[in-house]
Amino acid sequence: MKNRSTLNRTLLALAGLALLGTGLLVLAGGLDLYRRLDIAPPDGWPYTTPGDVLLTDAQRTRWTGEGWWWPAAIATLAVGLVLALWWLYAQLRQRHPGSLPVGSPPVAGVRLDDHALAQALTEDCSHLPGVKDAGAHLTGSAGNPRAHITLTLDPHTSPRTVSDALRDGPLRRARSTTGRHDISTRAVLRVASHRPHRAD
Repeated sequence: MKNRSTLNRTLLALAGLALLGTGLLVLAGGLDLYRRLDIAPPDGWPYTTPGDVLLTDAQRTRWTGEGWWWPAAIATLAVGLVLALWWLYAQLRQRHPGSLPVGSPPVAGVRLDDHALAQALTEDCSHLPGVKDAGAHLTGSAGNPRAHITLTLDPHTSPRTVSDALRDGPLRRARSTTGRHDISTRAVLRVASHRPHRAD
């Protein structure tokens, strides 16, 4: 989940930068800013005058008479479509349990929202000794929920101590409160970076 979120942010940032750069180039050319500001654009710089177009007629029809052009163009578009569909599938693949039945056996008419449980776990974990930051979310189904917890530890904090406190504290309280002792848990412990101290 963490790796997928990082990949999403990276791809969105790169796409945003590319669109922003292209938009600024087109805007500068459309407003004729180079001439107004008496700035000479670099050689070959695109979109420097209001009359510039994205593709000239010669560029658009340069290879259309070649036998390989249309298969290559169709293959490129097909690959782009497959990648887009793969990305969409990856976003939808991770299921969330939604509302969880409470109690074992479940109490009729009583359900707990998975986001509320994740928020409660996050808040509880953030108060553990030596924990600088905490985050939690639930995946799986209502019948088989899985908790994913990420803890950022202060420097010099013992991971074993925090792991034991997590098991005996927030996880035990969550299972006891909900009556759901079948909630499996995956915890990731990280140590916060810190600057080395200089000895005078």
